Amino acid sequence: MNLLFATSGVYPLIKTGGLADVAASLPRALLKLNIDVKIVLPAYASVLAQTEKLDVKTLSTISVLGREILLQQTRLPGTRVKVILVNIPEFSERIGNPYCGPDGSDWPDNHWRFFWFARAIETIAINQAGLDWPVDIVHCNDWQTGLIPALLSEHQTAPACVFTIHNLAYRGLFSHQAFAELNLPESMWHHENLEFYGQMSFMKGGLSYSQKITTVSPSYANEIQTPEFGNGLDGLMRYRQNDLHGILNGIDMEEWNPNADEHLLHKFNRRSLIGKQENKLELQTQLGLDVNAKIPLLGFVGRLVDQKGLDLILAQMSLLLSKNCQLVFLGSGFQHYETALKNIAAQHPHKMAVTIGYNETLAHRIEAACDLFLMPSLFEPCGLNQLYSLRYGSLPIVHAVGGLADTVFECPINQPDNKANGFVFHSATAIELHHAICRALEAYQQPDFWKKLQENAMSRDSSWDKSALEYSQIYLDLMK
Repeated sequence: MNLLFATSGVYPLIKTGGLADVAASLPRALLKLNIDVKIVLPAYASVLAQTEKLDVKTLSTISVLGREILLQQTRLPGTRVKVILVNIPEFSERIGNPYCGPDGSDWPDNHWRFFWFARAIETIAINQAGLDWPVDIVHCNDWQTGLIPALLSEHQTAPACVFTIHNLAYRGLFSHQAFAELNLPESMWHHENLEFYGQMSFMKGGLSYSQKITTVSPSYANEIQTPEFGNGLDGLMRYRQNDLHGILNGIDMEEWNPNADEHLLHKFNRRSLIGKQENKLELQTQLGLDVNAKIPLLGFVGRLVDQKGLDLILAQMSLLLSKNCQLVFLGSGFQHYETALKNIAAQHPHKMAVTIGYNETLAHRIEAACDLFLMPSLFEPCGLNQLYSLRYGSLPIVHAVGGLADTVFECPINQPDNKANGFVFHSATAIELHHAICRALEAYQQPDFWKKLQENAMSRDSSWDKSALEYSQIYLDLMK
């Protein structure tokens, strides 16, 4: 089976969120199942800047609607997975974020940029790119690839498409003028196709034209069929429910392994947690917090946006700061959240540390050092940070939505079972979050109970093995 895996990001070449981690690890798991998978990715300037350490070669130059597009190939660092790069100036000559400019606004030509990306993939998929590699399945991911299934539907013979929703909130919305500029078939401007309340939705293209739809957890697959989580697409999700599959994301168990993590100063595992305590002391020292192994340390790593529950965290912050605990934040996002967190940290420098931006090493060290991990998302299709936290024995505090509800479980204090591995609240309010934190801090004071929760957390298999088999079965069913 030849599988073309289309994505707008893949770690470590380019990363803005969890999609890049999935795109890096799922194809590797599929390769182990003897699926010949190739990733196809825009040739962003930041990717090409790494060519000194990458072996990049030219595959071909294809002509699409009178425009020449360069196709190059490299390998995902440290793997056998091949990556096809779609090189046009709109990608390769533009530095910075792949989707938006320095002011945080979307690039005004994003509809054109990902239209040409889709057209190049269409050419590869119908075997007209001179690659001598007939494609059996095209696996598309999120709105940036949503036009691909729509374009392939115009061909009498074309590979089947699987479309994965990583976050339905980002629908790839553009004006009717943008639709007209792309000169797409007029039949696509229809409420059952690309049209979405007077706008064009790239995401809807993937949902309407793909043969199968997947999303990244079973609970999220159910949630997006409701008005609360469907972002206006819940009717379409209910209509296609027989083609919709919720498959839980995995993580790279080698990249996220506390016993071999190159980012950590002290390695550890579930049988010996001494290294975890040493990492905690190192992080407290590095960030200027009071150095004390007995003080519970809470961590947050992620985008500082409303989806991630920042309003809930801030609304109960004064109560939390009255507790005997410490807080570490790493992330970037909306200015008002960044400013609020920095101001609080300035007022409580020995209890709270905030780092704005993203640092992969610091992210690993926070996961390793923390006792508890804050993840009170208002919605969370799957979530990866709770899986990293479980792997590192940092017990998650989560809102019971999406993949968080599928992976984190709570039990009454001093009544441990083999499933309990964190703390869960069910109503998205600041006081419910605070109650969950208080339960966690109380559990922290009971060493035997705490150790059992950590053992449960670190024993969880979060690899891609089971999920990759589920994807492979979907591909095989489509080929039949």
